[in-house]
Amino acid sequence: MGATHEVTNQVPPLTGYDPIAGDTALAEACVRHANEATLASLAGLGALAGSEQAREWGRLADENRPVLRTHDRYGHRVDEVEFHPAWHELMTAAFTHGLAGAPWAAADAGDPHAHVRRAVGYLGWTQVEAGHGCPVTMTYAAVPALRAAPELAARYEPGLTATAYASGLTDPAAKPGLVAGMGMTEKQGGSDVRTNTTRAVARADGTHALTGHKWFTSAPMSDLFLVLAQLDEGLSCFLVPRVLPDGTRNVFRLQRLKDKLGDRANASGEVEFDGTTGWLVGEPGRGVPTIIEMVNATRLDCVVGSAATVRAALTQAIHHARHRRAFGAPLADQPLMQNVLADLAVESEAATALAVRLAAAVDAGETAFLRPAGAAAKFLVCKRTPAVVGEAMEVLGGNGYVEESGLPRLYRQAPLNSIWEGSGNVIALDVLRALGRSSESLAAVTAEIELARGADARLDEAVKRLAAELGDPDALPVRARRVAGLLALCLQGSLLVRHGPPEVADAFCATRLGGDWGTVLGTLPAGVPAARIVGRSTVSAD
Repeated sequence: MGATHEVTNQVPPLTGYDPIAGDTALAEACVRHANEATLASLAGLGALAGSEQAREWGRLADENRPVLRTHDRYGHRVDEVEFHPAWHELMTAAFTHGLAGAPWAAADAGDPHAHVRRAVGYLGWTQVEAGHGCPVTMTYAAVPALRAAPELAARYEPGLTATAYASGLTDPAAKPGLVAGMGMTEKQGGSDVRTNTTRAVARADGTHALTGHKWFTSAPMSDLFLVLAQLDEGLSCFLVPRVLPDGTRNVFRLQRLKDKLGDRANASGEVEFDGTTGWLVGEPGRGVPTIIEMVNATRLDCVVGSAATVRAALTQAIHHARHRRAFGAPLADQPLMQNVLADLAVESEAATALAVRLAAAVDAGETAFLRPAGAAAKFLVCKRTPAVVGEAMEVLGGNGYVEESGLPRLYRQAPLNSIWEGSGNVIALDVLRALGRSSESLAAVTAEIELARGADARLDEAVKRLAAELGDPDALPVRARRVAGLLALCLQGSLLVRHGPPEVADAFCATRLGGDWGTVLGTLPAGVPAARIVGRSTVSAD
């Protein structure tokens, strides 16, 4: 073969690393909010997540989209979704390693760090492929909502909290593990779920017959769903299984699967209910407060999942820059590239620190803190993700724009969590509601931030700006995004100042809080020890 076909200056595959224990910021957060034993318990998952096998599962699941099968060969309605085997491998790994509903059972059994363990594992594992994280999240989030109906929880919670995955539709009681989904959004309502038109009519046997159309149903191949429908008392929450206790199929007509920008490995669909059997969860007319328990848990994973996407992009960028040469030296040694990579690393560490802190709040039962902090974190971290992934893609240049690099998949995925479970305006206004409704919530987030008082003048000044914003209630609605973003930045700054390395905390406070930053990433001020920050975020690969 001629010399023109020699391959030089190309980057070796990124495999054989541990995105959990090998991620210094994530490992430190795990130990800080849990302990060394918790981190050690994730060793098997970390090794699998960094393996060539897992990367191949992620590629195959993304490239082979789910297929809707409305009827069997004889014309019988089946409403099933067919997945590539790689999808089932990903799901099996997630469930068996306790990333779905298992933490609720573990916490009940006395594990004080069950939710931190899960969040750390989820952040590492979903870097392989993010789409299957949706049903994993839904299964996790369904448990606290379902507990509003103790009889239903007793029936289905053992399956939802099991560390087993079984595909296919059958009697839920006969399955070793269950997957949950959600159906709130309707085409005429969107986020305004109170305008939903799906109706529920009580039956003599205690069930309800649901009739309506759900515009977005998450994970329609799941075993059971929490959905909203109208009763005379108002919007109510119902449990809808795909297979009824007598073994017959419930009416669950899949009209089509959504053709989405990203999240391609996962199915999202439109579902028609026509006399569909459902069981009431919670009180009649209290559907939103009931299902909000599920929504709040899914918002936690919006933050954790976005932190995972940011970290996956950062890892790819650093790996490329360390092995690619330009102008006589590795890219990673070029001062301007070091600035870009360090800025990406600061963003990743801030997202990771806040995500794991939120999970620790679940373990500790800090509901007053979790409501505003979780919403603010979802607003900021999820919104920052597309810009971070785009900058990481530029590190790879044209190579990053090619599907084989994996960066296009991350880029398509990046906007999802900012839209899912409440887009920007909805979440920003929810932050205001959380802070205004409960003085305990305001006190809780203030107390967390104040733990770093006096440690950095730029953080102290940002906290003053936040207080000033909150002190003008008449103008708050139009400034809701400013408040949500600044609250999240203050929380991140407090965590990094208290727990992060000085160089990372200083760079964060100088740029995100002090204003010494350009309008794009890679504009850290002179004097920042960029090489040291990048080195902290570098993983060891085979």
